[in-house]
Formats: sequence, C-alpha cells, structure tokens
Amino acid sequence: MAWTSLLRRIGGAAPAPRLAAIFTSPAAGEPMRSPASVQAIAGKGLAGDRYCLATGHWHPVESCEVTLISEHDLLRTQRRLPVAVDRGQHRRNLVVSGIRTRDLEGRRFRIGGAGFEYLKPRPPCGYINQVTGDNMAKALGRNSGVCLRVLSGGLIRVGDPLLLEPLERK
Repeated sequence: MAWTSLLRRIGGAAPAPRLAAIFTSPAAGEPMRSPASVQAIAGKGLAGDRYCLATGHWHPVESCEVTLISEHDLLRTQRRLPVAVDRGQHRRNLVVSGIRTRDLEGRRFRIGGAGFEYLKPRPPCGYINQVTGDNMAKALGRNSGVCLRVLSGGLIRVGDPLLLEPLERK
C-alpha cells in the first residue's frame, strides 16, 4: 500500500506536492547550482540552465526543456546504490516532494508562476557517470525523472506548491 494511501486510511493527510529544490548548470558537465528561485521561459527551459542555453550534452531528439525528479525517486536511487544526490548530482532541474513522477504522466501543472506539461520519462545516459564519477545511471535506473515542456513562463521558487490542472474530458 502506498504511504499516501496509508496516511489517508489512518486519518492523516498526505503532504501537498511542492517544489523541494531547483538545480541549474550553465553548461554540460559544469557543477549544478541550487538557486532559491529561477525564471521558467516558455518553450525554452530555465533561465541560465544548459538546456535553455543549448550548451548541454544531449541528442536533439532526446532533449528536454526541463527535467524533474521526485524525492521518492531519489530515495529509491539511494537504496539501489549509495550515491550522493543532495547537491544535484542526479543532474535533474527540479525536485518535487509529495507526489510521484508517475502521477504527473499526461498532466499539466503549475509551479509558482509557470505552467508545465509532462512529456516523457527521462532515462539516464552514460554521460552522467562521466560527470558524477559514480555509477549514477545504474542508481537512477528506471526512476530517473521526466522531461517537461514549459507552457507558460514565470518565476518559480523552492517551496512553491505543485498544482495539477484538471484533466480534460474527451
């Protein structure tokens, strides 16, 4: 049984989804920075980040504007192999808490002043091991985060709630 289901069953409330951390890097292989806030730019990514600046290491078909991973997935990563993830070594832009990445599949949502859309899973590539020096790709495994599209730009801050938009009825 999922921990959120267990909490509801015993009368507790699951924590509201929120933005737990932001990580950016100006270029491929550069250390991750952890700003308290960043401007999301529609159709581009996060201001000052390698994906937005087109200075990252990726294949054009596999590129992402923004990458996201959940704290839940990072805990699974550390159980798989003892790798450090607290300073952005996972190389994902956004870390969210209170929601699993699979719950975002096919969804649009807001964080702070920006709107995002789930695009696809983001499997780790071997390049991450060159940057981290660890076996991060193996540690991340299938729970390595997702790619997002920035639908509407705006400022996002650590601690902002993640608000799911209603599903469209067909």
